[in-house]
Amino acid sequence: MEYTVQRGDTIARVTKLLGTDWQTLKRLNPAAVGRSRANGNWFLREGKTISGDRPFQTILAEQTKRQPVPQQPTASQQSIQSPQSMSEAAATVVQESGQRWHTVQPGDTIWELAVKRYRVDPAEVMRLNDIEDPRQLKIGARLRIPAGEPEGERAVVASWYGEFHHGRPMANGQPFDMFGHTIAHKEMPLGTRVELMNPDTGEVARAVVADRGPYVQGRDVDLSYQLARQLSLVEQGIGNLIMRVL
Repeated sequence: MEYTVQRGDTIARVTKLLGTDWQTLKRLNPAAVGRSRANGNWFLREGKTISGDRPFQTILAEQTKRQPVPQQPTASQQSIQSPQSMSEAAATVVQESGQRWHTVQPGDTIWELAVKRYRVDPAEVMRLNDIEDPRQLKIGARLRIPAGEPEGERAVVASWYGEFHHGRPMANGQPFDMFGHTIAHKEMPLGTRVELMNPDTGEVARAVVADRGPYVQGRDVDLSYQLARQLSLVEQGIGNLIMRVL
């Protein structure tokens, strides 16, 4: 199977998705790996295509067998929505009674939805929806999407980015707006809404995960310049915040 390295991908995550180990991955894909001169750590090169040594069908089949099979979704969960609601579902995941659902659109695949859109385990998507063959997706059917990050409050180390990146494309495909309310996170699903609080000042701001990063060790999120202003982090550049998933 093949996989294109995305911004924020870690070696551990990619080797797990491909069902291989680091030594095999490095041996098969020498052009897709690099090593930092600063600290000697290995990393994957964004945009490079990595080849695994086993077919995707085999990997998913093995992962699915290790998971218990849930009950078949109800008829209402499988119902085909109107074209308008299908279009809305294509733009964002639907939150319903604490669950996340995606309405299958033309061209959707388990791999694209799980890895590139929602950044979750494809085998878990198959398990939750009782899918045996990932090629058999029906347009209009609804898929339950597993949670990417646990909800609740957590302490994060935040930095910010601004003018140098203004107008450049983010991980969600939109141009970065330094005056917008967006943040970068390495793993949280794009589109996740969060609330950020500066515990020292009590200032609060809401934002959407739209980009990947930061790539400096010890930092958890990158704020837009506007958010950094609202949370009094512009001058100091980096600080501790409390983040809550909405």
